[in-house]
Amino acid sequence: MSKELATPGDPNENTEASATQDPPDGGYGWVCVAACFTINCFTWGVVASYGVYLAYYLSEDVFPDATPLDFAFIGGFNFSMAMLVAPFVTIIARKYGTRVPMFMGVTLLAAGYISASFSSRIWQLYLSQGVLIGFGVGFTYIPSIAILSQWFQKKRSLANGISAAGSGIGGLIFSFMTEAIIKNISLAWSYRITAAFSCSMLLIATVFIRNRNETIRPPQRGFDTGLLRRYDVQLLLAWSFISMLGYITLLFSLPDFARSIGLSSSQAATLSAILNLGTAIGRPLIGVVSDRYGRMEVAGLLTLVCGLSCFVIWLPASSYGVVIFFALLNGAILGVFWVTIGPLCVEVAGLAELPSLLSLSWMIIILPTTCKNPRNAFHLPTATL
Repeated sequence: MSKELATPGDPNENTEASATQDPPDGGYGWVCVAACFTINCFTWGVVASYGVYLAYYLSEDVFPDATPLDFAFIGGFNFSMAMLVAPFVTIIARKYGTRVPMFMGVTLLAAGYISASFSSRIWQLYLSQGVLIGFGVGFTYIPSIAILSQWFQKKRSLANGISAAGSGIGGLIFSFMTEAIIKNISLAWSYRITAAFSCSMLLIATVFIRNRNETIRPPQRGFDTGLLRRYDVQLLLAWSFISMLGYITLLFSLPDFARSIGLSSSQAATLSAILNLGTAIGRPLIGVVSDRYGRMEVAGLLTLVCGLSCFVIWLPASSYGVVIFFALLNGAILGVFWVTIGPLCVEVAGLAELPSLLSLSWMIIILPTTCKNPRNAFHLPTATL
């Protein structure tokens, strides 16, 4: 039997090319899920433990020349500096591959934690725990976020949900671990042990992660003005901005709210743990529901539910049980942005444009991640969280 040849313009040729580009929905993609889970755990999970450092700085007067506003900005820099480098990371990933900026990020994280352990002035802490760690998180996390959407289609949101749950697990681990190290050893060694532990795990994750850029051939533009002119892209970016305004406010206000209604420091710390537990449980479930009922529909609905719950449950709350319920519920749905932003970018712009649209998304949330922290800085509980 003779083999049929595809001629230019032959629909068989387009079908074969499309089949090659379609995500396999599994296989090595599950290894990438584990790698991305680890990256979330040891980047954003570690950043989530900043409240422990903050409480220690304020209660022990570690930096006499610092104000609460200084510490608030340092915590905000962990988020905003990570987003600020997005265009540069996207370009480096385009030229040198995914792993090169990630290895650079691990190096920056190690440098940030080690230099923070020797800081004695507030400007040194700005550069180390603020800027260097923020850059390290950005260089490590940003190249990884587009990977899972390249490997999954039907299970895309589930894969991203499992990955995003890593930040909740990391938040639980490092909040308790950091507090224990500071109490039993020292502040300086808490930075060094965190650096050794987290950077070792991130190196392993970087080695195992793998993209499908050779098949998909994404342009990976750092700042795509063509996308920015599209109405659907503008709507997605507006949702991202508003979501992060609420996310940062709730994330950093809940422990303080607990103290304001007469709860103890230990109860406030438990609320932070419950919030992270909700994150670990809820994000994979968001992924499952999104894949089944629609990613845009679920993202919009959960954003609405989260906002309404703040008015209906949080603001009137006056008892420990109600606040625990709110923390668990909102821990599960609060981070819907982190679960759905990758899949939503694919829905709006397509798989090839995913890295370019993600770069715009990271830049649009720089302002809310920087400026929402300081509002609550003067009211954070001074006991260790």
